[in-house]
Amino acid sequence: MKKYAIGADIGGSHISCAVIDLENKEIIKKSAAYEAVDNQASAETILGAWTKALRQSIATIDPKKLAGIGFAMPGPFNYATGVAMFTDAVQKFQSLHMVNVSDRLRALLNLGVDYDFRYMNDATSFAVGEAWLGKAKSAARSVSITLGTGFGSAFVDQGIPVVERADVPKMGCVWHLPFKDGIADDSFSTRWFVKQYAAKTGGRVTGAKDIADKVASEPVAKAIFDEFGTNLGNFLGPILKKFGANTLVIGGNVAGAYSLFGGALESSLKAQGVPMFIHISELKEDAALIGSARLFDEGFWLKVKPLLPLM
Repeated sequence: MKKYAIGADIGGSHISCAVIDLENKEIIKKSAAYEAVDNQASAETILGAWTKALRQSIATIDPKKLAGIGFAMPGPFNYATGVAMFTDAVQKFQSLHMVNVSDRLRALLNLGVDYDFRYMNDATSFAVGEAWLGKAKSAARSVSITLGTGFGSAFVDQGIPVVERADVPKMGCVWHLPFKDGIADDSFSTRWFVKQYAAKTGGRVTGAKDIADKVASEPVAKAIFDEFGTNLGNFLGPILKKFGANTLVIGGNVAGAYSLFGGALESSLKAQGVPMFIHISELKEDAALIGSARLFDEGFWLKVKPLLPLM
């Protein structure tokens, strides 16, 4: 096994990447790179921004020791072949539709066939990173969620993501499951906070942070967070119990407000008889970098590769 792999997190507005030392299980901090990305730009512009960041990371090591580049990639994406499946329905990266990302980046980076490109769902990458080197590393089974623009989630058993099994929902995630009058993603994402604040006050906010800033002066702000925590606990309780997880890791922008909704979440889980160690991610975005780079741990790769078509 070559010593290094690059982990790259593809966000809706940026790419962040870094070199991961696979032997010492650590991020090479000097290799971290970041580039803003316009997800409505042309394929050439998007791939150009990704290339710029990746070049910065590659330049910090001996390329001969690089196994390849792993991507924490949002869907829809063909994780087995490296072909982007974005459409107008997801309102991002539409210009990459049916583009073979591996072929294009290999050419732009002037990398030969010795360098591999591997892909995994972004939420799954986050969960794998947490289970490998983060808050869930001592847990046999864990669930990791990200709370932000969308509701990300993944299940991990003995370090391996569970995508298709009787004790997890379809696709190994929960955003699409029914909840209240819609699906979970409607209730556990930034837009829920925006809608709730507007409905209760008639005011406008851009996200959860704006409401958190109002907690000291507006009682309704704290009530919104309490409702969010209770809803999240009521939704997750049966899912966590069925999977047999005892560890829940929370990441994403909304995780920063855990002090405002965590009590209600914990109370809900306790009322359902679901004992749970709840952790706020300390790795944060680095978890996805670490998880995607782990695709070049060959023992891990052999177990995950057959799962990619199911993601």
